[in-house]
Amino acid sequence: MEIARYPSACLPLAFALLLCLAVSTESQSDGHIGGNQDQIRADDVQSRWCIAKPSAYNFELLRNMDYSCGQNGVDCGQIQPGGSCFRPDTTFGHASYAMNLFFKAAGKHPWDCHFNGTGIVVTQDPCKSPPLVPAPIPCNAKRARDKKDLHVY
Repeated sequence: MEIARYPSACLPLAFALLLCLAVSTESQSDGHIGGNQDQIRADDVQSRWCIAKPSAYNFELLRNMDYSCGQNGVDCGQIQPGGSCFRPDTTFGHASYAMNLFFKAAGKHPWDCHFNGTGIVVTQDPCKSPPLVPAPIPCNAKRARDKKDLHVY
């Protein structure tokens, strides 16, 4: 117990360790080196979508749709029967569409896609390249009209 006899000798070592921890935590939270940090973060926010987790149950997805479509700034008319994004008519696709509308309206914060653990934020456009999607997700009306070979599922 030599160290216990000299507690003041441990203080510089403890201070140095705390300083190293603070510096490493700061550099990890930054995420990007150089450049305009606000612009980089804005770009990151723009390229995120909220979709339903493939493991979610239909009753959870229906609850998510009801909640999302009932919020201000969220118009789910496009996924209603006759809407331009109604097809494919899947619970997963409609829930993902509604959850993403809510995610965008609420500010695209990670917590805006939680949905009691049934939502997931993705960085690939699920309309172009579905990363985890078991069934196609209905996309915006303009994109659906632009496709010459639109398939109805």
